[in-house]
Amino acid sequence: MSEKYDVLVIGAGPGGYVAAIRAAQLGLRTAVVERDRLGGICLNWGCIPTKALLHGADVAHTLANLKPLGFSATGVDFDMAGLVEFSRSVSKRLSSGVGYLMRKNGVDVITGSARLTGKGVVDVDGAEYRADHVILATGARPRPVPGVVPDGDRVWTYFEALVPAELPESLLVVGSGAIGVEFASLYADLGSEVTLVELAPQIMPAEDPEVADHVRTRFEKRGMRVRTSTSVSEIAVGTDAVTATLGGDTITVDRVLVAAGVQGNVEGLGLEELGVELDGGFVRTDQWCRTNVFGLYAIGDLAGTPCLAHKASHEGVLCVEKLAGVGHVSPLDHDYVPGCTYARPQVASLGLTEAQAASTGRELRIGRFDLTASGKALALGEPEGFVKTIFDATSGELLGAHMVGPEVTEQVQGFGIARSLEATADDLAEVVFAHPTLSEAMHESVLAALGRPLNT
Repeated sequence: MSEKYDVLVIGAGPGGYVAAIRAAQLGLRTAVVERDRLGGICLNWGCIPTKALLHGADVAHTLANLKPLGFSATGVDFDMAGLVEFSRSVSKRLSSGVGYLMRKNGVDVITGSARLTGKGVVDVDGAEYRADHVILATGARPRPVPGVVPDGDRVWTYFEALVPAELPESLLVVGSGAIGVEFASLYADLGSEVTLVELAPQIMPAEDPEVADHVRTRFEKRGMRVRTSTSVSEIAVGTDAVTATLGGDTITVDRVLVAAGVQGNVEGLGLEELGVELDGGFVRTDQWCRTNVFGLYAIGDLAGTPCLAHKASHEGVLCVEKLAGVGHVSPLDHDYVPGCTYARPQVASLGLTEAQAASTGRELRIGRFDLTASGKALALGEPEGFVKTIFDATSGELLGAHMVGPEVTEQVQGFGIARSLEATADDLAEVVFAHPTLSEAMHESVLAALGRPLNT
């Protein structure tokens, strides 16, 4: 006889496990199916271990720049295996924590590969389960690049880049979204010679061009080679190197990292048999994460861009609360999900770019504040960067915020809160920001948009 649940979630990443917890909290009998490790890609192979490695890169940068602070250090050794071990220990700890949360909230964890065999019917390695509501949260995987086939040795995806046996002397990174830019910055700080290649006219194609140009300039000052409007047409893998053709040029490197985005894990789920509609390789959903099949939902990377862990978690909660009949549930405005890139320099943004805002036909007020005038940034020795804000000139509505510089990923939520509370430029101008802090740049950019800057 089939096991029966109110909610069955397929995939235990940051979308799936959060959805399962919220469903259980609402009194629904809930199970989550996971074929690998709890926490999904984010905890095990994405967000968390990359940040642990990037912390190591920050330490390397600090050690290389001690002299201005009056310090010197000699005899400092670096062990790549030790840094990798640290990152894996962080992931393991958090994955174990998800298991604890499942037990604490009474969520059944089913290990195996799931496939839909009918509406509300799920087969997991031969065992049948039924549920009134099935939530797909199977995530995504690296998107392939034609002619560049990862082999796990010389040609990497981010999986191999997270656990290298040794630090490559040279690295070609194909793709300059958040993943590519973070790994390019990481390996450059650790000592690799890095080349970053992007098919689009600018690196970080989703970001405001002014931000992307700043990052490119900073990367090139660090000695990294950056190529835009360039494709990788061919690679030849040798025993101890890789030769890549970039446009009409060739370069030889130790390793190639393919970081050209992700595609949804839609295969093997039985979606075709149920007639589930897809959109560009992702599952099509409405504003409540419902697919075109009654009782079937999709959240997170599987449901399309932005492919971000916090977007997946938010969708998990709103999806479950809506199906459970919780009042005052609001759909997610995908334009205002913050995006963060934890490179050096860091990038954080939400809302519309200047070009996107201008295309709406609104009259705009744009504010900009350079960190060269920030006392805290100068004190940290990191005065390069800026905060840019975009407002509707008539209503004062915040349309976009774009930040590049030290610790901006820890500050962008201030603009997110402002947007959620419908704060206008005038409202934000009245907020008292502590001095000296990096976040003062946010206030100064607002004042600049209103035509009354105080420190520029």
